[in-house]
This record gives sequence, C-alpha cells and structure tokens, in this order.
Amino acid sequence: MKRFLASGKTSFLLAAALIFIFGSASFIASRPVMVTAWAAQNNANASSQPTPRKTSKPYTGDLSIFETKDRDEKLQVQRVMDILRIKEGVNVADIGAGSGWFTVRAAKRVENTGVVYAVDINPDAIAYINRRIKQEGVNNVHTILSTEDDPKLPKNSVNSVLLLKTYHEVAHPVLLLQNLRSALRDGARIGIIDKNGNGEDHGVSRDVVIKEAAEAGYQLLEQYDFVKGDGQDYFLVFRLKSTAK
Repeated sequence: MKRFLASGKTSFLLAAALIFIFGSASFIASRPVMVTAWAAQNNANASSQPTPRKTSKPYTGDLSIFETKDRDEKLQVQRVMDILRIKEGVNVADIGAGSGWFTVRAAKRVENTGVVYAVDINPDAIAYINRRIKQEGVNNVHTILSTEDDPKLPKNSVNSVLLLKTYHEVAHPVLLLQNLRSALRDGARIGIIDKNGNGEDHGVSRDVVIKEAAEAGYQLLEQYDFVKGDGQDYFLVFRLKSTAK
C-alpha cells in the first residue's frame, strides 16, 4: 500500500512538473507576439495624435518698430477698443504686448480705476514696458512674464483681452486660450487681430483661429475687416461659451 502511494505521489509530481514546463514554454513563445502587439498599439496611438500647426518665430528684435506714427489710424485702435468695450474702470489684458503700444493706449482709456495687464513671454519686452510706463508716468499697468501656453493672469481679473498681431506666434494656441478662461470675468470679450497666412509667414487663416478658439471653449461673436483695410487683416471677437467655465 505504501509503495502504491509513493508511486502515485511520484506520478503526480511528474505530471505537475511537465505542466509547468510546457506552460512556461507556451508563455515564452507567445511573449514576442504580445510585445509586438503592444508596440503596434503604441505606434498607432502616437500616429493618431494631431500634428501641431506651423507657427511663426516670436519677434525679438527692435521693439521701437511698433511705434510708427500712422499705426493708430491704420489699425483704428479707438474703434477696436470701442468694440471690446474698453472704457473707464474695466480691466484689460494685452497678450503679446511687445513694446506696450496697445498697453498704454488701453491704460489711458480705463483711467486710474481700471488696470491693464501687459503680458509677454519675452523678458526684454517686459523690461521695455516697465521702463516705458515709468517714463510716461502710467500707473495702472501691471506686467506679467508669461509662458507659451499660459498668460499667468490672476483669476477673474479681466473684462477685455486683445492679441494684436501675436496669435500666429503662439506655439500652443488652444492651450493658451484654455488657460486664459479662468481670468475672464462674466461677459468678457476676447479680440484677435491678425492677417491671413499659413502660420509661419507671420499670419494665420481666420478659419484656423475660429476653429482653435472653439476647441478651447469660445464662440465667435463678431468679425471685422476694417483693420488696415487691406483685405488680409481681420479682427475677430470671441466670448467664453456659457458651459465652458
């Protein structure tokens, strides 16, 4: 009886060992297929990601070139501010402020009861604006050194926003507009002035801007062609969709 039990136990252990060996061999044989399938899926996911559109290199040259005498008239900046409802007591963001050309004009409009945030990713532009407002005695401007995808504005801080000939330089436009949302007060208007182009020629199609703004949670309110009057420049006005905030 003991010999029978021992023999049965040996047979059981032998069978278990064989199952383990064949199971391991089967797993090892299938592993390359599993790895290959995983890699293929990853490659498919990577290829499905949208390719960022082309943008122009941000301007880093002489900022005084924006101070031409006829720029006010060409851009009809007073009319632009009327449409964006920039008036005494409101807060404004000038994103891509550059030399502060629009910043100081908006600062005069809002007077001492309003604030203008001059936002730029270029430290030299921020330093330039700081010197300018000191020399011109402008006391209601706050400069902000931003990043490519975030204007770094305080929450619930602005009634009006303008991106003046800057949008085609924004590396991550949808993300920038998304990060802008928390800074917008109820009813805030966002203006984008640019010219038609392919993204890398210092312009971007108005249809692209409208599409990207929609992706970021904005709706188009109005569009104009009076800026410069050359048929290429456009002025788009957006507001936040009611369900986006």
